[in-house]
Amino acid sequence: MRVNKIPPVDLARQYQTIQPAVDAAVLDILRSGLYIGGPIVQAFEQQFADYIGVSDCVACNSGTDALYLALRALGIGKGDEVITTPFTFIATAEAVNLAGATPVFVDIDLKTFNIDVEQIAGAITEKTKAIIPVHLFGQSANMSKLVALAESHNLLIVEDCAQATGAKWQDKPVGSIGHIGCFSFFPTKNLGGCGDGGAVTTNDPAIAASVRVLKEHGSKVRYYHDEVGINSRLDAIQAALLSIKLSYLDQWNQQRQKIAERYHQLLQSIPGVILPAKAPGDHHVWNQFTICLPDEVVRDQALRDIVREKLQALGVISMVYYPIPLHLQPVYQHLRYQKGQLPIAEKAARMVLSLPMFPDLSEAEQGKVAYALKDCLV
Repeated sequence: MRVNKIPPVDLARQYQTIQPAVDAAVLDILRSGLYIGGPIVQAFEQQFADYIGVSDCVACNSGTDALYLALRALGIGKGDEVITTPFTFIATAEAVNLAGATPVFVDIDLKTFNIDVEQIAGAITEKTKAIIPVHLFGQSANMSKLVALAESHNLLIVEDCAQATGAKWQDKPVGSIGHIGCFSFFPTKNLGGCGDGGAVTTNDPAIAASVRVLKEHGSKVRYYHDEVGINSRLDAIQAALLSIKLSYLDQWNQQRQKIAERYHQLLQSIPGVILPAKAPGDHHVWNQFTICLPDEVVRDQALRDIVREKLQALGVISMVYYPIPLHLQPVYQHLRYQKGQLPIAEKAARMVLSLPMFPDLSEAEQGKVAYALKDCLV
């Protein structure tokens, strides 16, 4: 018998809710012939800067490029160290390497999955130049403590906001608190395009100007190049789609918050399951709803795969973010981290499971997810 699947995210449903505006915008751009740069991209940059509450926004090709461009604009490079979390997508650390610097990993807080700010001071050396907090799964890292720590050590803060567009720390939007905010507009993000895209936000016009030069092949004037840059431009079609979606973002984030609250109610009775911590008010925007399975169930990661297979058989598609923390990835073996050195990140990697989460997820579908999870674990 065919089982209707509940996917981790359903972008087709979102498109259907805004189809007339999206179709019209795309056709207008195709007819205009202005596909790279131009007023559509500039308008989106201003709109997004206003939304985040900063003076400047520079759109670019991806969230990875945003991080790389941010580090380059801050002058971070060979011989420098940048502290970040091992429990994130590799792009966070990858950008550090691409800039010529070395990532230094600090363990996480299992309640929020974010970097444990209390452990950062112990990782600071004379080579440390910056900290990259990742606002993972839609929840801000503790920016009050991070800012105080950075100021006391004269360090820069580059916020990785890829999964947290619209999230806040004490009523201040992420991306407006550190020296630079870096955003991804990958389709599955809270604000996602129909392809790759990203942006850098800052209140420092000099930093914004540097990013603009770097993303245009190191050029202020066409065919005159002051430094080595890259090609990292946001297409006009993506800018137009993102501009439309930005007007819905708060509504969609509120729907995510209601879904998260319902998940907490439905799943709180399952023995041993650790539910994600809830930030106060509307600060968490729930890019993912990530639970921790009971430790005794997943001491062997293969057992988590069995749980996922059972869920899929019941019509629920789950995801694992992230099965191997960065400090144990083959690419970082040269940094000589040992298994057990960052135990909380390693524990999270073994226990986490992300359930379907998107604004159009229905109450009936959530009920099915909860029933399926209980059937697999109880």
